[in-house]
Amino acid sequence: MVRFEPAYVRLHRSGQLTKRSQDARRLLASCQLCPRRCGVDRLAGRPGYCRSGALAMVASHNAHHGEEPPISGSRGSGTIFFSGCSLRCAYCQNWPISQQGQGREVSDDELAGMMLALQRRGCHNINLVTPSHVVPQVLEALALAAAAGLSIPLVYNSSGYDSPETLSLLDGVIDIYLPDLRYRDGGVSGRHSGAPDYPEVNAAALGEMWRQVGPLRCDGDGVALRGMIVRHLVLPGGLSQTREALSFLAREISPEVHLSLMAQYFPAHRAIGLPELGRPLTAAEYGRALEWLEESGLKNGWRQELDGSGGGRHDAIVREA
Repeated sequence: MVRFEPAYVRLHRSGQLTKRSQDARRLLASCQLCPRRCGVDRLAGRPGYCRSGALAMVASHNAHHGEEPPISGSRGSGTIFFSGCSLRCAYCQNWPISQQGQGREVSDDELAGMMLALQRRGCHNINLVTPSHVVPQVLEALALAAAAGLSIPLVYNSSGYDSPETLSLLDGVIDIYLPDLRYRDGGVSGRHSGAPDYPEVNAAALGEMWRQVGPLRCDGDGVALRGMIVRHLVLPGGLSQTREALSFLAREISPEVHLSLMAQYFPAHRAIGLPELGRPLTAAEYGRALEWLEESGLKNGWRQELDGSGGGRHDAIVREA
């Protein structure tokens, strides 16, 4: 059996990983990393729209067992939760991290050390959670970690509100993309996430991610090695445009793409008390989402058990032979 080698290891050997990190760092001088293009000089320590400056802020790093089965596997996914975000979702379940800046600034050496520590713990991958605004810092730390022996797949776990130009710097670096597909209606995304351009930005980002890594590939134990999984959180009242989102995914990306259809919505943060978002998802609403999934023609992935706890077991949409 040929041993799997992550994409970034090959890029490190060629010297290109360091060059990518340098190219990305220059974008921080007048920040153009995310679709906001706020132009703030983050190298001078000033926070951008994402509320991050020159250093990445990390809220936690740990082995996580609640991701999709190929990501968590049997030993867990090595999650690194970054503070800050390019969105302002009213219902964000991690709002103290994403919108209030809970966490601490870490150096490139510290971030590399977290990656290596998670590998030593036996995690199947390094799972970068909300990394869109810290791509330069991730690349710089990754170059250090690769030089010190990091050799497990790298997961880019994002809101899907990503700039294709920034994603191009990750071509040949990221092994597994795990983006969201939140909305297909700019009015709703503007009202509840502060991003009226989310549908167009997300469509371009998903297309670039798919171009880079293609369909999901796993090892003999069913653990992901390379490819893309798209997450779609079903919101109450049809706010996530689930029928349109799944149709778009099958038509514009591929019917082969793996989907994670998520039922874990509950009112959090500013959603509490809002007429549109201030209640849980109902069984009937999720049932309709499952009907639309069947209608869409998407063949691979998981549905989430609706248990009212904000979590739930992942069951295969199609159990592959």
